[in-house]
Amino acid sequence: MGAPALQNNREREILFSRWLDDIQEDVAQLYLMGDIFDFWYEYKKVAPRGFTRILGRIADLTDRGIPVHFFTGNHDVWVFDYLGEETGVIVHHEEFITEIKGKKFFLAHGDGLDADDKGYRLLKKIFTNKPMQWLFSRLHPNFAFWLAHKWSASSRLSKSDYEDDFMVVQDGMYKFAADFLKTTPVDYFVMGHRHRMAMRDMDGKATFVLLGDWINSFSYGVFDGEKFQLKKYNEKA
Repeated sequence: MGAPALQNNREREILFSRWLDDIQEDVAQLYLMGDIFDFWYEYKKVAPRGFTRILGRIADLTDRGIPVHFFTGNHDVWVFDYLGEETGVIVHHEEFITEIKGKKFFLAHGDGLDADDKGYRLLKKIFTNKPMQWLFSRLHPNFAFWLAHKWSASSRLSKSDYEDDFMVVQDGMYKFAADFLKTTPVDYFVMGHRHRMAMRDMDGKATFVLLGDWINSFSYGVFDGEKFQLKKYNEKA
């Protein structure tokens, strides 16, 4: 949400808000897997402008006692205390392993898990470095947000759709999951980051899921206690 390189931000925000309305009657837990915002940075007294429809609906869910988990992505890595305090979300800066309806889930945005992406892994260390965050916060918000949006102008516009199996198994995040399975049993790996949809059986040991995006696919995942499904919301939108 809020990517200046995209022309339909308001329409996508309204669509996402409509989806939040539609799921509220049967959602038990909601997991937002990162890169919800094109850029997010919380100054001590300043928070990003906009997104009131989404933030209000999320707060309504948490007010009703529905747990909402927010995973920071590489675009919205700088979530500190405001978002959690204001909306009631549970913020995750790292991967999270949990059991849902008897199944073990490895949940993460996915950035930094690809061992071959050494450039980004170094960049993430810089982004999460406390002294560097302090220095960035010295910038005036107008300049800081302009700089961040320029940085991310084209990175989220890649085509999104189902990946073929060959490409999925070659992905560094899939390789991470395969290595993780060697020591720790997991039923589902669910991640974002790639902005592509994929669901791959890992030799009967687990299922690997990439959730897609809300730029082209308008996709999300549902676990009903028995099976996990990838779905698209309002495909004609």
